Amino acid sequence: MAEKDKLHSGELYLPDDEELLKLQVKCLERLYDYNNTRPSEGQRRAELLKEMFAEIGEGCYIEPPFHANFGGANCHFGKKIYANFNLTLVDDTHIYVGDNTMFAPNVVVASAGHPLDPSLRYDGYQYNFPVHIGKNCWIGAGALIMPGVTIGDNVVIGAGSVVTKDIPSGVLAFGNPCRVYREIGEHDKEFYFKDKTIPQELRDKYGL
Repeated sequence: MAEKDKLHSGELYLPDDEELLKLQVKCLERLYDYNNTRPSEGQRRAELLKEMFAEIGEGCYIEPPFHANFGGANCHFGKKIYANFNLTLVDDTHIYVGDNTMFAPNVVVASAGHPLDPSLRYDGYQYNFPVHIGKNCWIGAGALIMPGVTIGDNVVIGAGSVVTKDIPSGVLAFGNPCRVYREIGEHDKEFYFKDKTIPQELRDKYGL
């Protein structure tokens, strides 16, 4: 089996394979173009994202600089996804993100890993497992999401968290390793930050 055919299989492979590197460089050329657009070139950025990504919905915006091993070629984004500065997608295999999810600055989503055995790692072996992030999530600044993780819908991941295991829908989770702290519920329909209450007009508008 060719090394490129192992990208999405979960098998060990050598990422410095010549055919793989040619493909990667082609993707990174477009990523370079994206990161060197001017702030006024919103339309150009949107066009480039459609070229770069495997799938990307309408209304997505990624603030440069944006970093990705394959320039987004293995990334599947829904609609209205926002990413602040320095989003890093280690997209050696598939990364899926649902509609309306937001990434704070310096988030890393990694689909790739390396063996613990030093002899295999010395020769450069790698493996990849897909990452799934649901709809309407907020991933806090500096969070790290590891290979093979699934995060449900309507989840908030606290800043600086290291997500090594699946997170169910509708919860606030944080820490290293990241753990569920509580469900998002009635308290959050009244307060948006500490003791700051949501204005009544907004509570009425959204049925809170």
